[in-house]
Amino acid sequence: MECIGFIGLGLIGGSLARAIRKFHPEIRLTAYSHTRATLDEALSEGVIDEAWEQNDPRFSECDLVFLCAPVQTNISYLPFLKKTVKSSCLISDVGSVKGEMQEAAEKAGLSRQFIGGHPMAGSEKTGFSSSRAYILENAWYFLTTTEKNAPEDIQKLRHLVTDIHALPLVLKPEEHDFLVAGVSHLPHLVASGLVNTIKNLDDPEERMKLVAAGGFRDITRIASSSPVMWEQICLSNRNCILKVLDSYLDFMKHARELVAAGDGKALNEMFTSSRDYRDSMDDTRKGSVTRQFLLYVDILDEPGGIATITTLLAMNQISIKNIGVIHNREFEEGVLRIEYYDEDSRNRSAEILRKRNYIIRKTM
Repeated sequence: MECIGFIGLGLIGGSLARAIRKFHPEIRLTAYSHTRATLDEALSEGVIDEAWEQNDPRFSECDLVFLCAPVQTNISYLPFLKKTVKSSCLISDVGSVKGEMQEAAEKAGLSRQFIGGHPMAGSEKTGFSSSRAYILENAWYFLTTTEKNAPEDIQKLRHLVTDIHALPLVLKPEEHDFLVAGVSHLPHLVASGLVNTIKNLDDPEERMKLVAAGGFRDITRIASSSPVMWEQICLSNRNCILKVLDSYLDFMKHARELVAAGDGKALNEMFTSSRDYRDSMDDTRKGSVTRQFLLYVDILDEPGGIATITTLLAMNQISIKNIGVIHNREFEEGVLRIEYYDEDSRNRSAEILRKRNYIIRKTM
């Protein structure tokens, strides 16, 4: 490939462009964004070579175009691409729901050229300024194909995904949408349900909110995601979400029956089964929920205790994303919870603190 174009250059589009620039500096990268400041930033950092206009005829020069805007915006560009790009140009996207996009590509007469894409990576932050090449490294990268896609075209994208150190996984669009409904979309609904349940059960003094920390905050962290984005995802992937949501509700109904019956043996088996399956998951690979890099440390309750740790880490050029004392430690070990931007910083911190005889309870 000699030229790759981007329509949309936010967190994922920007990270993808940075990764391609890093591993394929010889490829000419171009982009259009509705925000001129984004294009200026990408140009000044050398991420892209050229900034193009909306519906720019120069997209005809591309060998591959990535659609990295919201789904409906991506769909609106398909007629323009149909009449503009050359017949050998491939088109892909980065959205988390594939069925709707695939149908739109077929209606636009682009079924042969369109190969859906979904890198399972992200961040709590948004926009090009938050994009990083490493966000995609070791992350699953779905490619959704149909029988109309040529094997050699699929291989081109597979090779590109591998080159940027992501992990390609080829599926049919309907297989992808059911899979992410289970491992991504359902967890967001569950997290939202847990938070809203506690909100509704809380007393006027908000004591539940006061003591909610540690495990509760960790398992509901994704409830802080964009409401607009998740509204769109739930509507776009409605049928698959309903199937997995019904299955989850059936399971919770069964769990309620076990609690009501006082069936300790069955409850133990349920918790054992979930623990064993959870422990068998590979934590080294990125998934649909942004990974956190955490350290739990025991410290004495004395003046300057936290300052000593932060100073020690700063002297070793280690940046901290967040730090705080855990007041509810029913499900957590360690008094101090430290969050880092990356795994290397977390691991270096653990080594440094252990050498100073701090007790590290666990890393995540």
